[in-house]
Amino acid sequence: MKSPIHFIALLIAVLFLTNNSSAQDSELAMIPENTTILFLGDSITQAGVRPNGYVTLFKNHLTENYADKNIKVIGAGISGNRVPNLQKRLTKDVLSKKPDLVFIYIGINDVWHSQSGRGTSPVDFEAGLKEIIGKIQSQGGKVILCTPSMIGEKTDGTNPLDSMLEDFSAISRRVAKETGSQLLDLRKNFVEYLKTNNTKNVAKNILTSDGVHLNPAGNQFVTEQMLDGLKTHVAHPHASSVVRHIVLFQFKNSVPPAEVDSISKAFNQLPEKIDVITSLESGTNVSPENLAQGYTHAFIVSFANEKDRDAYLPHPAHKAFVKMIDGKLEQVLVFDIKTP
Repeated sequence: MKSPIHFIALLIAVLFLTNNSSAQDSELAMIPENTTILFLGDSITQAGVRPNGYVTLFKNHLTENYADKNIKVIGAGISGNRVPNLQKRLTKDVLSKKPDLVFIYIGINDVWHSQSGRGTSPVDFEAGLKEIIGKIQSQGGKVILCTPSMIGEKTDGTNPLDSMLEDFSAISRRVAKETGSQLLDLRKNFVEYLKTNNTKNVAKNILTSDGVHLNPAGNQFVTEQMLDGLKTHVAHPHASSVVRHIVLFQFKNSVPPAEVDSISKAFNQLPEKIDVITSLESGTNVSPENLAQGYTHAFIVSFANEKDRDAYLPHPAHKAFVKMIDGKLEQVLVFDIKTP
């Protein structure tokens, strides 16, 4: 027969879990209606849409607790994907869905495939992440960037790719900071969990089935991590912003139309030469209000942050363009804004 103390302890535990769940629910309850959340990644995320996968568990939690919010959850994982693959399919699989929030869980294959000569260089990994995040942000979406989790579950540092995973995780942390994105440090959280729960120092079967892909416990663990990330995002919805560099031109009457077209074309080609530009939009004035004050051409150049904007201004390609328009403008107006 159980002692009274046992039942009291059990009751306290139940009350604690209930209160903890309620606290989480109260924070997530602030999520706006009709929010679209997208998970972008590799085979871990592709498997996440299975009945017991982390994407499905995440979706089920929101559906069960906030059905009235009409939250849409999309899984966009493809097996074998690295950062360059995400870059190629970003428009089709992400931007076309117009997500409000994108979890980017990538980096395992960028490291793992290095063993067969098909990995991603640190330079390309960083530049690719910045491009992906910049394009999502320029469309008004927010990003939660996850560090790559694990390739082997041993806790003594003997997994063959531990050092490289740490290097790539450091890149993800830096990119999150520089782009104003929210960081979800899965690498750090996985390592801390395994230090406590992998007492036999096994290479798999704690959170994964093979050292990489999530088993049921791993899917539950990642679901909790993602919900915590969402909770932080909801509490701080405007943590990141985009810098938009707005330029207006009024050409001199002496500049022939063909030259005006050449200048506009040259401006529109700057993203091909300056990688910190996340997007560039342009057009001529079509307002019926007659308030343009002579300005005829507008260009909106977007950057992930002010640092990238500051790098753009002295860039050789930008300086060459400025030289190209020297003496051809009646007036020019430049105005920068930061937008969520």
